[in-house]
Amino acid sequence: MKKAVLLIVGHLLAVSACAGDMEGTPTSPLKVDLHNIVETGVGQAVDGITAAGQPDAAAFEVFAENGYKAVVDLRTAGEDRGLDEQAVVEGLGMEYVSFPIGRDDVNFENARALDELIDGYGAPVLVHCRSSNRVGALLALRASLDGADDEAAIAVGKTGGLTRLEGEVRKVLGQE
Repeated sequence: MKKAVLLIVGHLLAVSACAGDMEGTPTSPLKVDLHNIVETGVGQAVDGITAAGQPDAAAFEVFAENGYKAVVDLRTAGEDRGLDEQAVVEGLGMEYVSFPIGRDDVNFENARALDELIDGYGAPVLVHCRSSNRVGALLALRASLDGADDEAAIAVGKTGGLTRLEGEVRKVLGQE
């Protein structure tokens, strides 16, 4: 029993270290539940960023009301958003940035470019794709560029929605 407790405590400490105790690693999830955002009317950025799947007009309105200055859309031109996103976002007073990322675009160059976009606003920025998987992938690479080891970078990516692209991110991390 004592061994089991020690193993559990050790696992929890390891998870805690990967999830946010390192300098520059967020301790809160970057990906938000859009239904919760609309219900509560509150959107709060972590380190100036919020990650999400595809928002609807009501969610964009909440982000605008909460001081977000820009929306970075990682979806490609052929993906259906269900609305004229640029018109909705700009109509709410935020800047719309199309930064299309496909599976083959998950690389350090695009992570750096996303970092520059986010830093350029000095205010909360919403970054989204369909599910937030691509967002999380670029956030993992961004964390690596900021000095996180591979496992900590993956943990950051997962807080931002990284799922199916984890293998691709690991390949890119291995190319450093």
